[in-house]
Amino acid sequence: MQQIETVSSCEGDATQSLDADLSKDTVLQSPTAENVTTMVSDLFLKGEVLDAVRLALEVVARHPDNVILTLVAATLLARHTALYDVVATLARRALKLEPDSVGAQTILADALVAGGDVAGGCALFADMMARYPGERIGLCEHISFSLVDAGYPFEALGILTAWLQEGEPSFSLLNNMACILDRMGRPAEAVSWYKRALAMDPGNATAAFGYSLSLLKAGNFREGWARYAERVPLTNSVTWWFMSLPRLRHGDDVSGKKIILYQEQGLGDTLHFIRFVPYLQAKGADVTIVVPKALLRLLTQSFPGASVRLIEEFGREVEDGYSYAAPIPDLPFIGGVMSESDIPANIPYFRADAGDIAKFAAELPSRRPRIGLVWAGERRGRPELAAADRRRSTTLAMLGEALTPVDATLVNIQFGVPHAEIAAWHGQPVFDPMGGVRDMADTAAIMESLDLFISVDTSPLHLAGGLGRPTWLISRWDACWRWGAEGDTSAWYPTMRVFRAQERTFGPVLREVGEALREWVKDWQPGKGA
Repeated sequence: MQQIETVSSCEGDATQSLDADLSKDTVLQSPTAENVTTMVSDLFLKGEVLDAVRLALEVVARHPDNVILTLVAATLLARHTALYDVVATLARRALKLEPDSVGAQTILADALVAGGDVAGGCALFADMMARYPGERIGLCEHISFSLVDAGYPFEALGILTAWLQEGEPSFSLLNNMACILDRMGRPAEAVSWYKRALAMDPGNATAAFGYSLSLLKAGNFREGWARYAERVPLTNSVTWWFMSLPRLRHGDDVSGKKIILYQEQGLGDTLHFIRFVPYLQAKGADVTIVVPKALLRLLTQSFPGASVRLIEEFGREVEDGYSYAAPIPDLPFIGGVMSESDIPANIPYFRADAGDIAKFAAELPSRRPRIGLVWAGERRGRPELAAADRRRSTTLAMLGEALTPVDATLVNIQFGVPHAEIAAWHGQPVFDPMGGVRDMADTAAIMESLDLFISVDTSPLHLAGGLGRPTWLISRWDACWRWGAEGDTSAWYPTMRVFRAQERTFGPVLREVGEALREWVKDWQPGKGA
């Protein structure tokens, strides 16, 4: 999932900056747990990571004896960043002021585990469970989640299994067990634990969403999509006017009806599921697709029979005449996908502009094969997404070491903050055309001149798959639900090959990809698939 980008007038931008400065001054002069949390969290959600970190640390520096503010800063940095040493330092500072603080000790133990000192973190948790018997359930909930989030699922499973054999279950313990099993590639077992958790808290949206994803990962599309479509749309707390329209469901009569399909979650989700537009058009629907600027031109080119609008502009004023709206990730449910055989085979469903293809092809080195690379996902602000981004991403240094030397032209498709890693790379040259890229339509045009695309699990992967380009996915150890629990192919993208990490480090799977690449290059000829 990804935050929807915002487009404002110059006057609007100036006003927003002034408001932000005023808010920052207020927070620094009269900080409270509430306003610090609100302001710093907002900065993270906007992608202003450095400003968020600076503000949190400046609050602590100005109020060094305030334990609550120190713990708030530590909690925010732990949720949104990988600055585990900083988090640990803040927790230790709080403990000097308040040695018996359970909160500070818990934050420190979490930071130790996340930073790789599993023995130290677990020892601290064990000491706390002995000293605070009344907190044992909460501490068990915490250490099990910390371990699995840091990539130690077997250790987390062992702790939970031992507890649940003798101790009292709680909703969080049951939910954690389900999450652990799902991440370990055992979604069918996870489903039963989600059922137990939801029996204790039927209205819990987090567990209900996790339950739907485990069903989908286990291949139970019939029930999984139906439950998935029950979620509250994840639009980063933005509510557009069209979200009040009736939500389109499977079986609704759309003939002659105007329908809005809108961006929800990440760009990858839209790229993945927008393939169902022809299904609705074949049933007589008049489809309007509402997306961020990054996708506007690509979808206009790819779906000429639909109206494609910029979400920031379309969402400003109510337009009459629409019968239904639906978030784009609802489309498999709306389209009645009950099994893999129901997935539309209309690939390629994206179209790059011929002029753009020729322009970028002329810039690319002539040496073939050309292999595109993406090694990291976007760094998102929401806590659960920031953690997933760290798990799905590697570095150019690690990827380059595994793949090179190789008798091919390497082409960068990486975007965002990790793009800067190219400057520090001194191995086999990587051609970088991304300076001239305006949007996903340009990226698609470059991909049409590649012979193979290798990527971690991020939005360009879906673009390549939707273009029908030969694609290799380097999947993280706790694979996303859409890739299932096993296998090296995907029903969603016939030209994709899946390489699955089996442990929290990407090292072994990257070496596997490197060996496979050298064999692929050895046998390469124009038109060779993945």
